[in-house]
Amino acid sequence: MTRTLVVTNDFPPRQGGIQTFVAALLDTRPPESLVVLASDHPGSAQHDAALPYEVVRMPTGMLLPTPGAARAAVRLARERDCRTVFFGAAAPLGLLAPALRRAGVERLVGATHGHETGWVALPGARQAMRRIAGGLDTVTYISDYTRSRLAPALGDRAELVQLSPGVDVDRFTPAADGAAVRARHGLGDAPVVVCVSRLVPRKGQDVLVAGWADVLARHPRARLLLVGGGPLEPALRRAVAARGLQDSVVLTGGVPAAELPAHYAAGDVFAMPCRTRRGGLDVEGLGMVFLEAAACGRPVVAGTSGGAPETVVEGVTGHVVDPRSPAAVAAALTGLLDDPGRARAMGAAGRAWVEQRWSWATIAATFAQVLDG
Repeated sequence: MTRTLVVTNDFPPRQGGIQTFVAALLDTRPPESLVVLASDHPGSAQHDAALPYEVVRMPTGMLLPTPGAARAAVRLARERDCRTVFFGAAAPLGLLAPALRRAGVERLVGATHGHETGWVALPGARQAMRRIAGGLDTVTYISDYTRSRLAPALGDRAELVQLSPGVDVDRFTPAADGAAVRARHGLGDAPVVVCVSRLVPRKGQDVLVAGWADVLARHPRARLLLVGGGPLEPALRRAVAARGLQDSVVLTGGVPAAELPAHYAAGDVFAMPCRTRRGGLDVEGLGMVFLEAAACGRPVVAGTSGGAPETVVEGVTGHVVDPRSPAAVAAALTGLLDDPGRARAMGAAGRAWVEQRWSWATIAATFAQVLDG
């Protein structure tokens, strides 16, 4: 069996979307086929002891393409007879690829996640991405949107293959029970719109709050459940208070990952009107929350940022709306709350679509093909 050396700065117990994605990808592979070289973080030893594959930690909190990292990667590749290398994030660790190629590695693959679309928009960073791609056999991308931004900059320097995050359809399921979450926040049997995400401007929670009075005008018992923490929280709380929405808008703060399915299930409709900011530098690469909500059988309302529209089959699993228009967002929400039967049908269609297109079984087959070339 060909062994793969995974070189990554993004790996648990460090938290984040990329870390979760990389760890889930590795869980699809035979454990004996993997060796991981990663940065070190509090709790790493306990985390790694429970894994079925070997993890080697560099004594740094940030793994960078330094000569020391190159020597460590080359030594591991030789000692463990790794013929393939997978960079959990191509930028910047893909700069180690030439040293590994000289050491005898036969295949080099680097993943991109979304922030690289910002890199290729800036002259200096674009040159770095072109150099990285030139050392790799394959660069993966998560959405058609990110490919459209990467391809013109990278040209034919490396093969481009889609490798999107997958959804754990056994964990995110229509059987998830939101009753405890509803009870905790006093939601009762009210119609609930839920948003699960970090509280940052791109995600659009401010637009949900701005349009919420329009939703209440048609559904006065409705509640808006904003799940997550982040720097926008104080401003959101001020906006809720200024608009007199304290009785109908709930901010939960951050919640444990294990409770996310229950929070999706607490809603009747999922909404995150994400918008692109900073001239395209702050953009949604894909939007896993839309797929997790759909897997839980909820209709989704998404913004137009980046790859987010690719997570929705318009009019079938939900709607894509203008994220800069509170009125447009409110209209989509009220339309779904007006017709619970249609909303449930959209949720069922979303669940079926996620099972077919976005489950880890599908993603695992793609990942195997990428590593095997």
